[in-house]
Amino acid sequence: MANNEPKKILIITYYWPPAGGPGVQRWLKFVKYLPEFDIQPIVYVPENPTYPIVDNELEKEVSDKAIVLKHKIFEPYQLAGIFSKKQIKKISSGIIPAIKKQTFLERFLLWVRGNLFIPDARFLWVNPSVKLLKKYIQENQIDTIITSGPPHSLHLIGLELKKQLNVNWLADFRDPWTTIGYHKALKLSSYASKKHKQLERKVLNEADTIIVTSKTTKAEFQLLTQKPIEVITNGYDVENVTKQTLDEKFTMAHIGSFLSDRNPKVLWQVLYELIAENAVFANHFQLKLIGKVSQEILDAITSFHLEKHLLNLGYVSHIEAIQHQRKSQVLLLIEIDSNETKNIIPGKVFEYLVSERPIIAIGPKDSDFAEIITSTNTGIFFTYDEKEHLKKTILQYFELYLQKKLHVFPVGLQQYSRKNLTERLSKLLIRNS
Repeated sequence: MANNEPKKILIITYYWPPAGGPGVQRWLKFVKYLPEFDIQPIVYVPENPTYPIVDNELEKEVSDKAIVLKHKIFEPYQLAGIFSKKQIKKISSGIIPAIKKQTFLERFLLWVRGNLFIPDARFLWVNPSVKLLKKYIQENQIDTIITSGPPHSLHLIGLELKKQLNVNWLADFRDPWTTIGYHKALKLSSYASKKHKQLERKVLNEADTIIVTSKTTKAEFQLLTQKPIEVITNGYDVENVTKQTLDEKFTMAHIGSFLSDRNPKVLWQVLYELIAENAVFANHFQLKLIGKVSQEILDAITSFHLEKHLLNLGYVSHIEAIQHQRKSQVLLLIEIDSNETKNIIPGKVFEYLVSERPIIAIGPKDSDFAEIITSTNTGIFFTYDEKEHLKKTILQYFELYLQKKLHVFPVGLQQYSRKNLTERLSKLLIRNS
């Protein structure tokens, strides 16, 4: 490669526009900024994927400097969808019903997903991808590849390319593998559980560098490998959004998928009490849900008699979601109350940070995202047993809303900008080449 030519990097990812949801944002934004740091991104994605969420607007954000390679994929979901497209779409998007409410078909599909599709339903894409990419890498003199998961089967593509070509391989984990919250819901047999752990350990020990999005995931992986692990979080981008007028109502908005296990009954109880005790609050309050919402969440809201105050908008485009973030009075960030979810930093956290709206975050004690919210002065974090503190805070926010003084004053956000994060990634790529 001539000295004046940009460094070529092959990025293997499943989620790419028109995929919607949080999974697409990380590499869409890295690819946007990598050329500014003298790196040529070559992105390999499926040609005919089964995306549970589609956002056609995101195709406008693909960098014109990126080279995009596509290859057909066969996903078992495409066949299973013949029998139950609704259940397949829910499961593939992460909406897994509570165990007691699962139908026989849903239990069966989860068992198939966990025990026959190892590590996931995209495993059949591995061999044809290796064949195609091996030739492409050799013909184009590429020495560095990146695989991004989930789906973690994409790491198996990297594993095989590393074995056959000895390329420099970085494995990017947007989420953990065997410790992710929904893993236990897959009804794994002892064989399947062992196989998942074997593959996870193999990837972690064969990749040259591991990239993770949280310090807790780094600590977990350090127990499994001696390979270098870098934390590069998700972030926020400069969005072309006109200034938004704040909602007239005292809106509390949750933006993104609202999964069954993220059911903050402590919040519903507090809101029920405030509505019952304070007529002014009841007159002004509105709960906004934007994104896919599980039936268990809607049932819980109804059980606390909050349905009259609910505005459920469903999935909207990414740009519309940003608009709602900036005009809602308060933003809700909810994570599953479990030790296994302490390492999860939802991608929307960073967009929340720059919305200039106060965040109420609820999750397990010592959550990684709690530190981010606290250190940036963008909101308040609560555990699931801090009912009185939560109630007092919502009431304080409401009083400030009535006075038109509900604001936040963020600090230290620049470290989470997509451009700065990409610069960190570029230095890692150059250092490892």
